[in-house]
Formats: sequence, structure tokens, C-alpha cells
Amino acid sequence: MNPILASRLANIAPFHVMELAKMATELERQGRSIIHMGIGEPDFTAAPPVIEAAARAMGDGRLQYTSAIGIPALREAISEHYLRVYGLQVAPSRIVVTAGASAALLLACAALVETGSEVLMPDPSYPCNRHFVAAFNGQARMIPSGPEQRFQLSDDVVREQWTDKTRGVLLASPSNPTGTSIPHHELAKIVGTVRDKGGFTIVDEIYQGLTYDEEPFSALSLGEDVIVINSFSKYFNMTGWRLGWLVVPEFMVPQVEKLAQNLFICASSIAQHAGVACFAPESIAIYEQRKAEFKRRRDYIVPALRQLGFKVPVTPDGAFYVYADCSALSDDADKLTIDMLNQAGVVLVPGLDFGPFTARQYIRLSYATSLDNLREAVSRLEKFFAERR
Repeated sequence: MNPILASRLANIAPFHVMELAKMATELERQGRSIIHMGIGEPDFTAAPPVIEAAARAMGDGRLQYTSAIGIPALREAISEHYLRVYGLQVAPSRIVVTAGASAALLLACAALVETGSEVLMPDPSYPCNRHFVAAFNGQARMIPSGPEQRFQLSDDVVREQWTDKTRGVLLASPSNPTGTSIPHHELAKIVGTVRDKGGFTIVDEIYQGLTYDEEPFSALSLGEDVIVINSFSKYFNMTGWRLGWLVVPEFMVPQVEKLAQNLFICASSIAQHAGVACFAPESIAIYEQRKAEFKRRRDYIVPALRQLGFKVPVTPDGAFYVYADCSALSDDADKLTIDMLNQAGVVLVPGLDFGPFTARQYIRLSYATSLDNLREAVSRLEKFFAERR
């Protein structure tokens, strides 16, 4: 007889991007040529100085458990990064190194989400965010957020939607799936409102290093009570290394450390020693070149999508995603993405993953692939849509 599974599993939806990836893998196994623009993973790998640092750590035998909140050298390097890039003094003692941004979000939710409490977030948003809240028996309240709001929450909406059950807000800037950011002045108002209500503000900044049109800023500039998540996966091109960080107020550090000790023990020691090298000048020069390449890809693919018949109501200013309205081409984004995969060999993701508000009308495209691949994908889609007319 099988054991009874936890009821919370009913609140965890399948991740459709991974289902499409499995379908694409099967087609490739059959010999089909597939262009992947679904999963948000840079086509670049870790910079050479980082790989060399990892090899040195292994050669030197630095493979043991570390402190649950990370090695001092990495926490200090992250602190110096905030000073150099954003002009912010962030004490290393406030920085918790984690096993990727997912672990950081889990730790933040474990520390802050009460059973039955609500956390406000925009619809659309990264699907795992609502599941992190649900994992600790909270309720993610998805607030419909259209292109008029840049697919983000505003201060007026936070004030309007706040109830006695609301515990805080979970935001992402720049956002997955939309690539849009919250303007500094608007985020400052949101933080002020949440602070007045005694709530928490968590800001996912894992794409902050990939901001193209304005000077980047960190939500940490808005006060030491703001909790920020970041990662080595996107700007630093280290997705499989599972390394991230969390910045919290000083009073939270012992509690988060206690949780980290019990839930994760520590992040990978090899990844941590390698991560220090991410902040070396020669590494940063490489990452900035790659950032410029991402911007070049964005500047190609956005007008190309519009030419194909997609609407892109908000030009993404960060990350490596375009959130495109496909309603002029289909009334079912899910079916459209399956047809594009099977008939054109192009992987895109339906809005279904990111919340009900935009589920049937939008698709997400990741331009974290080469410009040649993007051009080939556009050529295939031109033919695909021509044959449907």
C-alpha cells in the first residue's frame, strides 16, 4: 500500500517549459534539428578564470563542508561587488551564500511566510516563486499585471490588494518571464508601503547584471530591511554550479543560518571557491562583453517577432526574455508552442507556466542562444506561419 502524499502537492503545477524540453529532446533523438529558445539558460559557460579557480580548489583538496552561510572570501567579494557596481555598503555579515537562487528563496520563505498568510506577486511571474511560498503553507496571491504596468506590481496595486492576511511582496526586477524592471521610484514607493504595513519585501535580482537601457540599481539601496536574492547562474553563466546568495537584515542572519544548516548544510565548496574568481577584473570584462551580446540579440529578435505578427507591448529592458502576445496568430498559446515545436523545430514557452492572467495569450522566448540560431528560428517561423495562412 502506498503512503498518503502531502496535500500541498496538489498546489504544485507541472513546469511546462520542462515538458516542452522533454518533447524537444525526443524529436532530436529522432534526428530532428531543434532550436531551443525555451529554457532560460545562457549559451555561454563559466569564464576561464572561474574554471581555473575550480580546478585549483579541487587540486588543493578544498572540498570539505563550509560554513552554512558561505566562505568569508566569497561573502567579502560579493560585498565589494555591491560597492563597485552600485556604490552600496553591504556588510559581508549580511550576505548568505546559497545553493542557487532557489535555495535563497526557500530560506527567505521559510523564515518569513506563516501558515495561511498571503504573499503578493504579479501575474505573470516565475512559477517557482509561488511554489516556494506554498512549500511553507502560505498563499501566493497573483495580481493580474498587464503591459500597462510593465507586467509588474505598482505601489497603488499593493495598497489596494493588501489585506489582513498579507505578509509581504515577492518581486523580480528584471523579471522572468517578461524581462521588464520596476523603475526605482516605483519600487521605492512599494517598499515604503510594505514597511508601513509591517510586511516584508523580497526582490529577486538574479537578472540585475543583465540590465540594458538604464543604469542598474539594487533594491538594497532602499533600506536594510529589503531582502534581495541573487545568483551566479545568469550574469555569471554558472547555471549548473548551483550557487547564489541572499542579503538579509543583520537580525535575520542567525535564523537564516540555522535554517541553512538544517536544510542544505552548505553550498558546493568547489562552486564557492570558483565563485570568488567571478569578481576578478578579467572575469568582469568577459561578462560585460557577453552582456553586450545579449543586448545585440534582443535588438534583433524583438523587431523580428513583431514582423512575424507577434505583439511585443513592452520592450524588455533586462534578462534574456521576450514576452510576446500571440493572440493575432492563435487563440491558444499552449497549442501554438506545440505546433511550432513539431512543425518548425523551434522551442518557445506558453504563458501557462507564469500565471492564469496571460496563459492563453502570451508566449515567452529566451534569446540566450546565438544570433545565428535566432535568425534560423525566425526563418523557420516565417515559413511556419506562411503555411498556416
